[in-house]
Amino acid sequence: MDITDVNVIWDKVKADLEENLPEHVYNNWVTPLAAVDCENDTLVLYSPHSMAVDILKKSWFNIIKSSVKRILGDNATCSLSYDPEYAKSYIKTQKEELKKQKAGQTKEERSVEDAKAALAKMQSSANLNLNLKFENFVVGENSKFAYNIAYTVANNPSKQFNPLFIYGSSGLGKTHLLQAIGHYIIFNRPDLTVRYVRMEEYFNEMMRCYKLNESPGAKKKQYCDNAAMRKFHQKFSNVDILLMDDIQFLESKLKTMEDFFSTFEALYTNNKQIVIASDREPKDIPKLDKRLRTRFEMGIVVDILPPDFKTRYEIVKAYAKELDIEAEDDVFKFIAENFDNNVRELKGAFNKVSAFASFSDIGLITVNLARQVLKNSIKKNELTIDIIAGVVAEYFGVTVKDLKSTARQQKISNARQITAYLSREILSLSYEAIADYLDKKHTTILYSCETVGEKIKVNSDFANTIQDIRAKIKK
Repeated sequence: MDITDVNVIWDKVKADLEENLPEHVYNNWVTPLAAVDCENDTLVLYSPHSMAVDILKKSWFNIIKSSVKRILGDNATCSLSYDPEYAKSYIKTQKEELKKQKAGQTKEERSVEDAKAALAKMQSSANLNLNLKFENFVVGENSKFAYNIAYTVANNPSKQFNPLFIYGSSGLGKTHLLQAIGHYIIFNRPDLTVRYVRMEEYFNEMMRCYKLNESPGAKKKQYCDNAAMRKFHQKFSNVDILLMDDIQFLESKLKTMEDFFSTFEALYTNNKQIVIASDREPKDIPKLDKRLRTRFEMGIVVDILPPDFKTRYEIVKAYAKELDIEAEDDVFKFIAENFDNNVRELKGAFNKVSAFASFSDIGLITVNLARQVLKNSIKKNELTIDIIAGVVAEYFGVTVKDLKSTARQQKISNARQITAYLSREILSLSYEAIADYLDKKHTTILYSCETVGEKIKVNSDFANTIQDIRAKIKK
């Protein structure tokens, strides 16, 4: 299809999206997109920002695809990817536009625009998501300590808590705190260089420094491109604050562990701040190099637990305000009651309801609408510690009452420990919550979870038993 026709289609899709997407999503992530082709009922979109692709695909891609269908028909769809060449062209165009704007500005206006441009450049270089700041992080009992430590680090990097290691299950706010630290420092200490990166990205970038010798007649052999490797190391060692996410990805990757150890040592020795996030605390990443584990633990290790009802309610309410979407207060309570695993799940539920309301031209979102839209999703969230305890008790031929008793028979003790472990693993419950349910001390629950976790690693029969029980629970 001719590019002119493609652009006409894209303009129509954008007009539809402007009505159906939150203003900040449309302005920040959709307007920079370019439509480059439309063949076989697929509209091909390029983004100049790799982060935009992740954000749109995670939260808004269904809305984009729906708009494409409305313009091109029910069989139409779209693809979205980051394109480096388009990114270069986009940046060049933006610079030219900025020059034109400056030509007609006063000295004061140019100064303000220069400051904004410098800040945007720093945020882009740091690889930060513009929406993840301390101001919009909802603090609850589950995250208060981690938030306070993160805020302290942002105010005084490299002074007290270095490294800072934040751990917790997926979707609880670890990435938000890492990026909030980065934003705070960029705004308040522009003299410092910040970089956020996920360990998987670090690994992939490092692997690109290794190439195959493909000389004619020579045996193909991997070698290190020393120039590329030096550039890679400079990128991560010449920063003042390194924010490393998903560190658990490093597990078992010996070459990468060795390399990151060198990066860590270079930064720490030069009094640079290191902040790390993981789905587990250091001691629970079994194949992590001991030298790295001890260094991660020498600063401060803090956790984030699943939010309680009050915090979940505040999170959904704040999210609706951020999106500028009106809803009854009971909607926030309903979602908070029925989606209790993590923050992403809460936001996903609200996105689903708000999208339905938007497509149906419904102004105020009601609790009845939320029930209607989410009824199938809620069934998936009915799993409780009662159900887990019941399945485990039945498997071992005991009762839930036995699990809560002081009985120490081997069969009951095993069932109790497995109940604690699976409740922690499947429901992401705190040790304290499990302890309250089983009428035990939280230290006992902690020991139970660690015992089962270690036994799974060394005893295949026991691991199979856990898998059997897990399958029965999720039936």
